[in-house]
Amino acid sequence: MSNLRLINETTASSVSSVSITDVFSSDYDIYKIEVVGQGAGSTNWSRLEFLNTSGSTISTSNYDFAQHEIKTYGSFSENRTTNNSQFLYLWIDNDSAGGFGNTMYVFNPMSSAYTFILGQSAGEFSTSGNVNTKYIGALTETTQAQGFTFVRATGTYNNITVRTYGLRVDS
Repeated sequence: MSNLRLINETTASSVSSVSITDVFSSDYDIYKIEVVGQGAGSTNWSRLEFLNTSGSTISTSNYDFAQHEIKTYGSFSENRTTNNSQFLYLWIDNDSAGGFGNTMYVFNPMSSAYTFILGQSAGEFSTSGNVNTKYIGALTETTQAQGFTFVRATGTYNNITVRTYGLRVDS
């Protein structure tokens, strides 16, 4: 039987970033992260950085990422980065509208293998419409990640809620 267990729920307001520490452990190899909220200040992208077992940002240039933008008002587009210091372009939001939602899976954060992410998001870009995304990424080093930080490129989150679940198969 598969089990999805809530490990942490964090809510914050009027912050430019939110850190979730000590959520990854050897108990799980797969995690589900759900994020909902609304930004303030400007329309902008959110980013992700992993935290090591000391709680410090893993800020090496080993974040590889690819994202597909599915716009409700125009042509689709792509963003790709390699050897970056964080995962970019997770979701976009605009302070004048409904906000954003994001669901992400994290694989192997505490193992001695690369850490991978897979996710999708929806966010209001402007009065023109939404920008929805599908994305993948890899932290191409074997540093153990015990937590993570979501960072808004500019401005703040009016409110943000992050729920982290562990996923495993129990026999």
